[in-house]
Formats: sequence, C-alpha cells, structure tokens
Amino acid sequence: WHTVEGELPPVGTRVVATIDWDRRHQLMRTHSALHVLCGVVWRDHSASVTGGNMEPLSGRMDFEFETMSGDLVGEIEKRVNEEIDADREIRVNTLPRDAAFAIPDLIRTKINLLPEGITEVRTIEIVGLDLQADGGTHVAHTGEIGRVNVTGYESKGRINKRIRIEVTSAQD
Repeated sequence: WHTVEGELPPVGTRVVATIDWDRRHQLMRTHSALHVLCGVVWRDHSASVTGGNMEPLSGRMDFEFETMSGDLVGEIEKRVNEEIDADREIRVNTLPRDAAFAIPDLIRTKINLLPEGITEVRTIEIVGLDLQADGGTHVAHTGEIGRVNVTGYESKGRINKRIRIEVTSAQD
C-alpha cells in the first residue's frame, strides 16, 4: 500500500517513506490472529490451509476440513481466544532451506509455493502452539491481538470450509 504525492520519481531515487502505524498494527494483529486460528485447527483437527485473505482487523481462512460444522466453529473460536489469553510469545527466525524442509508440517498450505531459488526460510513460532514458514509482520505476543470473533462460516465445497474472523480490542 503506497501513496505518492506528485509525479513518480525516477528509478533509483532516494525517497522518504512513512508507515501508517495504525493500519500496520491492525494488519499485524490480524495476521497473528490468523496464525493462532491455523495453529488451533491444525493442532486439534490436522486440517491444512487451502487459502486465506486479510484486511485490517478482518480476515478469512480456508481449510481442507470436510467435517467442519457450525457447532465446531464455535469451539474453535473459544480455543483461539484461550490461546490469545495465554499471551504466548511470537518469535521470528530464519532457517536454511534444507533445515526448514526437515521440520514436518512447517509448510502447511495445500500447495508448497516456495520457489526453488529460496535458500533461507523465515519462520514464525507461536511458542507452545505453532511453527510455520511465514514472511509477514506479527505482534510480539498473542495477548496483543485482542479478541477474535468468528463472523462467518461457509462451505466452499465438499471438503473446503471457510472461517471468517474479525479482531477487536480486548475491551470490546
């Protein structure tokens, strides 16, 4: 997300950038919330992610999870918020590609999209819950996320199921 005042500068020109911190922090909270959701669904149901998307304070995640039901989604929401309340540390590390691929289930998307030329893999670890390859921004602890509310559950076919979430502050 970039905005430029005036004409685009020539390639190679030094520029000054500012980050919209409120938007960035909302995206960090949302991204971390989706990782908690993924971690809970993987730990409790061994369901792989087949897709996802996020905006500031809202997102969706699709799972290969044929038996997911509305009642189960309520239980998943409860467990996600329990993990957030545990205020787990979120660590970022980098591993050599070979070491990363030696870790079972590090890359849990349905299709491994890691290009052959990548020699290092960045990981995100929600200590005690989840470890995944990931390149995005995150908060430092799950307690910083706030609350996760499931706003929708959809069947995207016989096997694929979608969970939609919103992230609110802990006081909401």
